[in-house]
Amino acid sequence: MDELLFGKSNYLATVSLPTPLPMSPLFSALPIARYRFTALVQQPLPLPDYAGCLLRGQFGAALRQVACMTRQPNCPGCPLLTTCPYSLVFEAPPPPQGAHTLQNFSQIPNPYVLEPPAAGAHVLDAGDALVFHLVLVGHARVQLPLIVFALQRMLAQGLTRQRVPADLMQVDWVDAHDTAHPIWSHHHPTLAAHPATLRFNGSKLIATDAGGARASAPKDTQLTLRIHTPLRLQHQGQPLGVSQLTPRALVATVARRVALLMEFHAGQAHWGEAARQLIHASDTLTDTRDLHWFDWTRYSSRQQQEMTLGGVLGHWTLHGSPEQIAALTPWLWLGQWLHAGKNATMGMGAYTLQTAGV
Repeated sequence: MDELLFGKSNYLATVSLPTPLPMSPLFSALPIARYRFTALVQQPLPLPDYAGCLLRGQFGAALRQVACMTRQPNCPGCPLLTTCPYSLVFEAPPPPQGAHTLQNFSQIPNPYVLEPPAAGAHVLDAGDALVFHLVLVGHARVQLPLIVFALQRMLAQGLTRQRVPADLMQVDWVDAHDTAHPIWSHHHPTLAAHPATLRFNGSKLIATDAGGARASAPKDTQLTLRIHTPLRLQHQGQPLGVSQLTPRALVATVARRVALLMEFHAGQAHWGEAARQLIHASDTLTDTRDLHWFDWTRYSSRQQQEMTLGGVLGHWTLHGSPEQIAALTPWLWLGQWLHAGKNATMGMGAYTLQTAGV
């Protein structure tokens, strides 16, 4: 059984290895889990226009602080690189050159997505709730106890340059219907047993904008993405503007991300061929769109300079035959948890999916 269990007697998690999925576009028991973190700020907390980069940066620093055993300044060259929880979650090392049967990888996607509060600069008053989500993929789910501890420390040490402290109050596991199930609290700081899987119903579930689900009719000939945070698709390292976007570019980005995450973090290499078939079939899709380009500016403490996070926002509808839409649906449904495009780990490329009837 592919389930994450946290016993009352020990803090470490045990996870059975994921069972390979059949070569079918309809998935079940996916090794993916979303968690909701609720904290109370102790002092007024000014949040930037987009808090994803802030939270990701401080999460990484806190995770490294509690996980790093060697205290080396950089991960490359560390003798514990392939076993360290920090590197496996936050700086996933690619396989050695020549180790992969199909190609060499200079980098692979990290097995987490940090979903910040809603965009827009605002101030949380003392006692207000700061709520954010974290998606974990594959073997990264094993590290949930350590991640909770790291986030608890991150919040206690303070957020932003003002180091505003906050208290982690509750952690919920969030299911595919967006129902939150409490698994940890400030008063009971032991992780409760819970499923750590994402289940896609074979009857073609379509997630609504609340993350819930409904059964779609098999005759659907279109899917619409409501894009909430900038979706930045790239070709040869360059961003694609609104006029340059194509259905194939979107499908390829989502399918490759899913396949790589499943292969490198869940041990399921067979997703690659399914992704290639899906990308090839997307050539005949058409689309309509109501998109605009949007830029966010953030300060990178690592690079000591301001950087621009740009991408498209709005509605993007894909049109195809019922068979094409049926094959595409579970992949785009899954993309709601994994996000798409550049900087997905800090919450960029977030969207919700709907059919024509929604």
